[in-house]
Amino acid sequence: MLIRKISRDEALAATDNRLTVIMGVFIALIVIVTLAILFVWKKGASMRATQALHEAEVALERFGNMSKFMKVVTDNQPNQIVAVDENTQYTFANLPAEDEAGIPAADMMGKTMASVIGPVRAQKYADLNKEVLREFEKASHTVVFGDEEDEEDPDGDFQLVRTYHVPLRGDRDYPPAVLMIISDITDLTREKRRGEKMMRQLTDTLVSVVDRRDPFSANHSSRVAEVARAIAHEMGLEEVDEKTVDIAGNLMNLGKIFIPEEILTKTEDLTPEERAMVGSAYLTTVDLLENVDFEGPVVETIRQFGETWDGRGPLGLKGEEIIQTARILAVANAFVGMASPRAYRGAMPFQKAADILMDDTGSRYDRKPVSALINFLENRGGTRRWAHFREAPPERVE
Repeated sequence: MLIRKISRDEALAATDNRLTVIMGVFIALIVIVTLAILFVWKKGASMRATQALHEAEVALERFGNMSKFMKVVTDNQPNQIVAVDENTQYTFANLPAEDEAGIPAADMMGKTMASVIGPVRAQKYADLNKEVLREFEKASHTVVFGDEEDEEDPDGDFQLVRTYHVPLRGDRDYPPAVLMIISDITDLTREKRRGEKMMRQLTDTLVSVVDRRDPFSANHSSRVAEVARAIAHEMGLEEVDEKTVDIAGNLMNLGKIFIPEEILTKTEDLTPEERAMVGSAYLTTVDLLENVDFEGPVVETIRQFGETWDGRGPLGLKGEEIIQTARILAVANAFVGMASPRAYRGAMPFQKAADILMDDTGSRYDRKPVSALINFLENRGGTRRWAHFREAPPERVE
């Protein structure tokens, strides 16, 4: 039996070689896989970055196109469109605003409104914007520059603009601001006033036709219109309602041109037939004005002013069914009729006329216009203002 002693390295040399080869191969595989993963990740990241860059370029192009589109839209608007921050510094201005300011829109950016449009206009706009930012609600206003005291003069030295204010929330780059749309309505207002002035002149001419036929009823229509407008104003109604009762009061007796003059100037008591003829003259006025286009419900006011609160009028309307302007006109007409002298009687004291109207509230008249009339007489100087109503008209020269 032959025994030979060998060392561990010699005995395991082959095995160690195989392990070394396997380990090398394994490490090589790990390196290759890692490199492959890194390559794939880098490739994917590059593709994502490229895609993201492309999408950013597309978004930027779209934003640029949208900005150009909005610029074209705003520049071709007839109104001025500007945005100013809480310090009234411009952050945007369209072409009409640029033309109004007289400097390029780019030069307006960062400047205050006072330095561009002047301190007077800037202060008015700033006060309105301050309120809009405080409440953070959009608002509209009519702003007057210059002298607008004489509304009868359409060619007065004034400028009238309608402004719309929209609050804009601030962000990281921009503070809170207000978008303003400014419309110059001066020319439109002038034309409207010319039309109203022409209507007034035509109304006065038509009223004078009736007044010339009955000296005791001269100025009755204009006085009814004046009293009716004072009542409407005292009740806090809108301007269109005041104008409605004014025009309706002036025109309500136009139908009297078809009533014989001897009836209008009769000094004795009228017969029931004559009284009915005079009392229904306003319906003839309605027929004459039926196709005339007024701003307010003038024709309907005249049509309904003969109705009574309890529904005993010719149309059978009662209470709130009767248009409010007609209820006011009925009170004004009754008051002027009682407070003015007639061919068959003298003028009635204002207090007595007011008492009669108050007694008839709930039956003939609405209490609200009667109360407004009495308040105007007692607390607004109405008694002194209308004292001339009680004067007898001058004798007519034949």
